[in-house]
Amino acid sequence: MQKDKIVTAIDIGSSKVTTIIAVIEEDLTPNIIGVSSITSSGLRKGQVVDTIPSSREIIHVIPRYFVIDSQSGIKDPVGMNGVRLEVETHIITGATTALRNIAKCVSSVGVDVEGMVFSGLASSYSVLTDTERELGVILVDFGGGTTDVCIFTDGAPAHCAVIPIGARNVTNDLAIGLRLSLESAEKIKLLLSQKPKVAVEMNSEGEVVDQQESDKLDLAGLGIEEDLRNVSKKTLTDGIIKPRLREILNMVKLEIQKSGYLGLTPSGVVLTGGGAQTSGFLDLARQELGMPVRLGQPTGAKCLVDEIASPAFGASLGLIMYGSQFESGSSRVPLVGRIEIKGIIARGFGIFKKLIP
Repeated sequence: MQKDKIVTAIDIGSSKVTTIIAVIEEDLTPNIIGVSSITSSGLRKGQVVDTIPSSREIIHVIPRYFVIDSQSGIKDPVGMNGVRLEVETHIITGATTALRNIAKCVSSVGVDVEGMVFSGLASSYSVLTDTERELGVILVDFGGGTTDVCIFTDGAPAHCAVIPIGARNVTNDLAIGLRLSLESAEKIKLLLSQKPKVAVEMNSEGEVVDQQESDKLDLAGLGIEEDLRNVSKKTLTDGIIKPRLREILNMVKLEIQKSGYLGLTPSGVVLTGGGAQTSGFLDLARQELGMPVRLGQPTGAKCLVDEIASPAFGASLGLIMYGSQFESGSSRVPLVGRIEIKGIIARGFGIFKKLIP
């Protein structure tokens, strides 16, 4: 038999689940290096009644912190001595059919899928700072069809959720309110999100006496087919856009309250995603959420940075940074994708062996 072969036994019972890890020596004598017994609450009469539903699949298993001999808050236990090792993890799941369909679509164009990353988590790699993660921060990725919420405490994700509403709903509201096509409504929404123009009034001596922001929306050059005149920015913003944004922010607030981490994020909120630049969203978020809010611009790249200097590219650049850090083994948050989940067992054995005095 191969020297130092590791064998793991998992006894899944109706009352308890016991795990024993042993190193099998040359004389076939098992050398016990790890034991754990936990009360079982997911089985009834030998049948599993509480596991992840068959319709969902694990995307990430993220270790938040380790506990060695009742000493908690340990980020990296490798090299430390101890008898008992525990880990607090955060698990992110996704719909099995959706994950497989995405992988199939990507594979059909000749691209191999190495793993999948939750978009809110990917954005955190490019828009959050290490200080924000450690102190506690809420990342809100405002996309077209969904709004992702990720709460970070002590440097690791503590709660993640997806709200099925996004910036496309704002476009729909504009289309209905102005009786326009979705394409025209999207153009107007993007125009409203641009830096406002200021009308300057000067006296006879050439001195500026008044500066007022123009309330008239200049639609020239947008290529809108519909005949639309006398459009007021204030009417569109206060009457159509803000009510929808306020609804989305209230759903974000409820998700934060449900997580149990309300008041534990002194770094406030970081908004990213293409929808984060919607007119009035930043100021409205400060009012509705009652905490500091900043716009998350993707950073950490070189060369064509001007092409991606927008919150809309937060998740895309985050995926690049995740891939590079994961491949090099220097990931700030040790993520385990559904493709690599088998590797966590081998890494766990390695940690157990190094913990032995």
